[in-house]
Amino acid sequence: MGSLLVDDIGELVTNVAGTGDGSPLGLRRDAAVLIEDGRVAWVGPARYAPAADRRVDARGGAVLPGFVDSHAHLVFAGDRAAEFAARMAGEPYTGGGIRTTVGATRAASDGQLRATVHRLVGEALRQGTTTIETKSGYGLTVADEARSLRIAAEVTAETTFLGAHVVPAEYAGRPDDYVGLVCGPMLAAAAPYARWVDVFCERGAFDADHARAILTVGQAAGLGVRLHANQLGPGPGVQLGVELGAASVDHCTHLSDADVDALASTTMDRVSGPATTTVATLLPGAEFSTRSPYPDARRLLDAGVTVALATDCNPGSSYTSSMPFCVALAVREMRMTPAEAVWAATAGGARALRRDDVGVLRPGARADLIVLDAPSHLHLAYRPGVPLIRQVLHNGVPQCRS
Repeated sequence: MGSLLVDDIGELVTNVAGTGDGSPLGLRRDAAVLIEDGRVAWVGPARYAPAADRRVDARGGAVLPGFVDSHAHLVFAGDRAAEFAARMAGEPYTGGGIRTTVGATRAASDGQLRATVHRLVGEALRQGTTTIETKSGYGLTVADEARSLRIAAEVTAETTFLGAHVVPAEYAGRPDDYVGLVCGPMLAAAAPYARWVDVFCERGAFDADHARAILTVGQAAGLGVRLHANQLGPGPGVQLGVELGAASVDHCTHLSDADVDALASTTMDRVSGPATTTVATLLPGAEFSTRSPYPDARRLLDAGVTVALATDCNPGSSYTSSMPFCVALAVREMRMTPAEAVWAATAGGARALRRDDVGVLRPGARADLIVLDAPSHLHLAYRPGVPLIRQVLHNGVPQCRS
């Protein structure tokens, strides 16, 4: 593959604290990045850049780590545009539309599901996402959950078993029986293709006891814990996630003071190391698409909670694959600064996946980076909706160019 030098960088976001300008973004001016064998080999002033076999000219644009989208639902079939139109006309969001997608997904062929996954991953990559997590959860049978994860594992290592998305229609009135299926045959079939286990712990889905049972069995099978929590209203999800050492609790729209304190306590615990941190992953695309209140990111950040941003890409409540869009929403609607939002969409997403090789640009990290057609990261929020991603490099290989 040889070496590759990215230079003529106007502003470099490294996300390495203590370097550059001393901010969490670790900003450097007039910098260069050397890539060898798909990894960052050197970062420093352009005038000291080593020789390389090839060159990418950033033309004075900003360079950032690739976005890390730590929450998406890409394995599905069907369309729920009519449901979106109804919400825009005033109907409330309840989560009930998930079952519509379950029916379409069960009826789809492997080829149809695979085509959707590849289309959305490609769409996300063109918008700067170089690491993406995706879940099952629209099959809700043993065979359909296993095949969803098998297809997902073709495009990402960050796969999540979400058999506990909702109770399917054939188990209506028998949630205990369905939880037994999830904890037994379904988990056994899905675990070989999954890194994580997740539960939608909300009213109308799964209560704390069911969620604890599923997550505990998943942990025993070697899966890491994630959790949908406190999206539709106050609930036990955040507290349960912290109790079980979840890598991330996602949504976090309706939080009590105790919830915020619990999340902050994991960030401040340095005895067991940073792997104990439970990240609050915020999904502003869902609030945009459902006309719901946005999470108060400022409250979480001021309490010291580690925050990530993700798209929640799914056909019902957040049909966007655009991390730049989520950055702009976070700044406009959730009281985040542009720097905080960019960090949350890169390094924050990596923390939510317990990864230290993505979301940063430092020697040894994976060479995932994006070149903006703009001089600063500020333009991601300053110019919402504008296609600012000029070029994407994934594992050091140029993927697409505007």
